[in-house]
Amino acid sequence: MKIKETFAPGLDGVIAAETEISFLDVEKEKIIIQGYDLIELSKNKDYLEVVHLLLEGVLPNASEKAALKERLAVNYELPTNVLKVLDLLSPEIHPMDAMRTGISVLAGHDDSIDDRSLEVNKKRAYQLLGLMPTLTVNSYRILNGKEPVAPLKDLSYSENFLYMITGQKPTELETRVFDQLLLLYSEHEMPNSTFTARVIASTNSDLYGALTGAISSLKGNLHGGANEAVMYMLQEADTIDGFEAIIHEKLRQKEKIMGFGHRVYMKKMDPRAVIVKEALKELSSIDGDNSLLEKCEAGERIMAEEKGLYPNLDYYAAPVYFKLGIPIPLYTPIFFSARTAGIAAHVMEQHENNRIFRPRVNYIGKQYE
Repeated sequence: MKIKETFAPGLDGVIAAETEISFLDVEKEKIIIQGYDLIELSKNKDYLEVVHLLLEGVLPNASEKAALKERLAVNYELPTNVLKVLDLLSPEIHPMDAMRTGISVLAGHDDSIDDRSLEVNKKRAYQLLGLMPTLTVNSYRILNGKEPVAPLKDLSYSENFLYMITGQKPTELETRVFDQLLLLYSEHEMPNSTFTARVIASTNSDLYGALTGAISSLKGNLHGGANEAVMYMLQEADTIDGFEAIIHEKLRQKEKIMGFGHRVYMKKMDPRAVIVKEALKELSSIDGDNSLLEKCEAGERIMAEEKGLYPNLDYYAAPVYFKLGIPIPLYTPIFFSARTAGIAAHVMEQHENNRIFRPRVNYIGKQYE
């Protein structure tokens, strides 16, 4: 087989798969999900409707949406031995590592683990989506020496998720904002974590294996972990002037500023960040505290002027999570929980039309005789 000589570091611009799931249409400034604009969906639909769209290819009607809520709710409870394994983990590890371990243990409860059929993969995906909020929250609680919290099945999916995190039933606004974040994080074409999942799935590995690989990818601060880094950076300064000084100093030291820039959105603000920025304004108007919003806007202005870089989703998602009372170490696990829907859709698509990924290299090592 003749090797193509084109080398693209980081596979930049390389088309690695054909998909019907999603596409980042940069020219039209749209994120397409199964033929729909994700930004418009975030204004008119909720997370569960997008889950149905990703896994079934169509938006649900009222009865299908109700059935989906029930289908997920019956899977809220984690198996007891998953909690026991989580209890054995070192409290020093990152919550993403605890989640990864929990997903691995869940594989042992799948009596059809070797079945890659679309029907069984969908069943598996819905079960995991039901479990993810409980796993996300309780893995974190157990690492912090707290008792697991039980889900409330009478609440909506996002309402229950936020309740388990904070211990209080959220307001209508808090639920709506949190649900919108889950929706915006649900799918984004072919980022590193989704590509990782598809590579693993291409070996005919199962959904659990693909998810454990994806979660390891998403943990990195150049991917999902950026939202945590943004919040810690915001907390370094008490004032807007102080935050501006931090940004300028990082730029002087040629440090990467988390929450800015995107491999695809090169010359404009991530459209998802635009939506979340509005949510931050709304939450700030309710509690009367604009400090995080003003810091973020100051940083946005400096980065545009100095580097021509614009906020991605993580930049404004971080202060919104904070306003909702969510602990910073949970930001990336929540991202992964939301993205499970999109990753599952990609794994199913890979299994349905598979060719194992096996790229080649451009050898630049020592020559041999």
